Amino acid sequence: MEIKKFAAIDIGSNSVRLLISNVLLNSEAPFFKRSSLIRVPVRLGVSAFTNHEIPEVAILHLEETMLGFKHLMRANDVIHYKGCATSAMREAGNGKEIVKRIKNKTGISIDIISGNVEADLIFNSQNALAEKMESNCLFVDVGGGSTEITLFSQGIPIDKKSFSIGTLRILQNQIDKNDWKKMKEWVKNEAGDLHDFKIVGSGGNINSFSKLANMKPGKALSYSKLNEMIEDLKAHTFEERMKVYDLNPDRADVIVPAGEIFIRIMRWVDADEIFIPKIGLSDGIAREAYKEYLSGKKSKLR
Repeated sequence: MEIKKFAAIDIGSNSVRLLISNVLLNSEAPFFKRSSLIRVPVRLGVSAFTNHEIPEVAILHLEETMLGFKHLMRANDVIHYKGCATSAMREAGNGKEIVKRIKNKTGISIDIISGNVEADLIFNSQNALAEKMESNCLFVDVGGGSTEITLFSQGIPIDKKSFSIGTLRILQNQIDKNDWKKMKEWVKNEAGDLHDFKIVGSGGNINSFSKLANMKPGKALSYSKLNEMIEDLKAHTFEERMKVYDLNPDRADVIVPAGEIFIRIMRWVDADEIFIPKIGLSDGIAREAYKEYLSGKKSKLR
């Protein structure tokens, strides 16, 4: 039995994450087990979606976060990592410049990935679960800048798409009726004549709903319960959400728009419950890091 550690760096619009995974290597498929997950609320999307540029103060915050991640990877004996930046860095005019600055200052390499690549990585993190689902599934990952949806039928991937609808964009009033219409039409068209959908949700916000509902492992959250929780949260102020629901500031404001994205999609396919396996993009990036290592790539954490 051999165990090696791989890491994923996920630079999102709302937060930046470092996932360190233990990978059990054997003659069969490798087994991935999360070792630790560190999340830092850098919020690159606040300026990226309005001014299309990330300000110096946020860049410095990101650089310090990457330095911290580098030391944590060293301390955990990570043998290979992969870093990916998503929606905010895609839209920022200075995104490529920031990637170069991070490389020069920290030695950390970051790839700015497209929405389709992001959807692929999320798919890679969850396709094993999809194979266990007997019904039709929609995997939905909601972030600050985008939502990725993958459609499965009887465990087989049918299609996937990334939409520029995210929690920070909603808070900044950047989503209009046409944006929702495009997403709805895609879901309706791709779902076609399929019925009895299960929704599988990923992302920090749906995980928070799971925690607030005191869900047991393997249990699903009902449409009615999720809708009830959203309405209850909307009835409270930002400060009250922090106090009453024990939410961090960077979660207290985005949790409601995230819930509304999930509720809309559930309504479009008449899904009465959502499963929350607590895996997502970071897990997909970790799996990609493992594949890169097998192909001969090795990280240099100077």
